[in-house]
Amino acid sequence: MKFIDKLQDIFLGGNTLYYPGCLTRFVSKNIEKNYREILDISGISYVILNNELSCCGCPVHNAGYKGDFQELAKRNYKTLKAHRIKKIITNCPACYNVFVNEYPKIIPEWNIKTEHTSSLIWNLINNNELEIIKNKKEEITYHDPCHLSRYSEIIDEPRNILKKIGYTIIEMEKNKKNSMCCGGGGGLIGADKELADAIAKKRIKQAEETGTKKVITSCPLCMEHLKRNSNKIEVIEISEVILNAVRKPK
Repeated sequence: MKFIDKLQDIFLGGNTLYYPGCLTRFVSKNIEKNYREILDISGISYVILNNELSCCGCPVHNAGYKGDFQELAKRNYKTLKAHRIKKIITNCPACYNVFVNEYPKIIPEWNIKTEHTSSLIWNLINNNELEIIKNKKEEITYHDPCHLSRYSEIIDEPRNILKKIGYTIIEMEKNKKNSMCCGGGGGLIGADKELADAIAKKRIKQAEETGTKKVITSCPLCMEHLKRNSNKIEVIEISEVILNAVRKPK
């Protein structure tokens, strides 16, 4: 933790929340474990409110249930303020987008900073607060999650992390702000699973065309959906490679 953050904790009070998001919490539990270990290694003090906070509301927002989304947002804000949360760290691009871009529209007094783990971890590495201890010599491709690249413009940070670890990134045909959706977002899996799977298979084909054997992404939903539709290329979430490559500087 930076010195200025420690001073703010002492004099201003407040807590940092790690918010994994519903998919990470209930389905991809290993991803939550990875990020908690990375945060522990970095020395960041954080709290968990899994039993008190509701879903961020992204699914109901995307489905058009505005009233339900507003109710969830206001309820979550009340809980966050009760626990003196000053900052949210999340690994879910959809949750990040909702906290940064949607909650302020509903809650004028919203003043809780939100940081995606990709940005946080890259800043820690770049500021020598996390040290890379293992270097990979491998070509991989990277899949940009829609909510992270197009919606939030977090594009370079995950790539910088992967390059620092030692990976060579071979870009897919569609990448960065023009990245192709994995097919799993916006409730499409529930509405039309056949179409969602067809989109995922097309994206996997683009990954295979890079000639690499591994696609890495910074989204648990993208990881799960692409993985289910891949037979040849390995699909993993970025925390797996980060956890095996960092340590606290001595």
